[in-house]
Amino acid sequence: MRKNFASRFPDGTSRNWRDWRWQLRHRATSLIALTRILETPPRDGKPLERVMSRYPMAITPYYLSLLEPDHENDPLSLQCVPDLRELSFSAGLRDDPLGEDRSMPAPNLIQRYPDRVLAIVTHRCATYCRHCNRKRFWSVPEAGPLKNRLAPMVRFVSESPQIREVILSGGDPLMFDDASLEWILSSFASIPHIEVLRIGSRAPVVLPMRITGNLCRILKRHRPLWFNTQFNHPAEITKDAQRACNMIQEAGIPVSNQSVLLQGVNDSPKVMQSLLNGLQKISVRPYYLFHCEPARGCNHFRTDARKGLNLMEKLHRSCSGLALPQYVADLPGREGKVPLWPLSRPIQNALRKHQDFFDNFE
Repeated sequence: MRKNFASRFPDGTSRNWRDWRWQLRHRATSLIALTRILETPPRDGKPLERVMSRYPMAITPYYLSLLEPDHENDPLSLQCVPDLRELSFSAGLRDDPLGEDRSMPAPNLIQRYPDRVLAIVTHRCATYCRHCNRKRFWSVPEAGPLKNRLAPMVRFVSESPQIREVILSGGDPLMFDDASLEWILSSFASIPHIEVLRIGSRAPVVLPMRITGNLCRILKRHRPLWFNTQFNHPAEITKDAQRACNMIQEAGIPVSNQSVLLQGVNDSPKVMQSLLNGLQKISVRPYYLFHCEPARGCNHFRTDARKGLNLMEKLHRSCSGLALPQYVADLPGREGKVPLWPLSRPIQNALRKHQDFFDNFE
């Protein structure tokens, strides 16, 4: 965090800065607020306001403090500041690239695999990531009170004994207060055939003060529970983010990372190696590296799959196995995640050279 950044807010005391509710109340949601907080020259607002009318902006003060606005291609700014390229709707791009809306047996409950479901419990996020494949939900009001939204999901899961795992996603489930989040967890955990719960949240990255002692006690009560987050750049691995991840881990909850391969953010071997090694250093498992999906508003982040394969080949030679994620493409419908693995000529030659490792012997 840049020194004295909190002083840019009228009530930016050290105590308030550590309060996640204060962070949410003071998010930058307009261009005027953004330029004031970052102390940058005024922008030509009209074009970007068109972007924000379709895809709103919200950035926590904490994440703003990590930005380098003087750098034109700052990788963290690219992830959260609106860009005119979000309105470039090329052929092949879709609002719902995974066909999630067609895989909902109950409203906001996605089932793409027989034994697990993903519950979109909210559309809200602490910071809206410009590369999000669900950015179509940002401007959609949530349909009624939480209790009414959750009831059809819980009913379907209760009546489906083949489902063993429920993933809480969104939006970001950690936007709820502790009592509401515990009620959601308990509603699914009380179903006899549910064996595992999972939470997907970017709070450790964009709002690490949301991870409190009380929250961790709630998570601990609902084990076995897995926590997936999304670090996309080594600059996001701060002391605050490390503290948040370590608190979750100390509650007995494994923390895994699901990065997205993003052009201009982390598509170089040097940056990605630094990210993966940094995650391993704080005991966060690099789990998936997602190929960026063809979602509307995200095309400028997408890379060629061959570039991703070349990147993985270089990482395979330079990173510990514990630091290597699976490079996957998430395909529409029930196709699911397909691993992409490099079989370059050197790798093919190495396999041929050691064919005896793979031969069968009686």
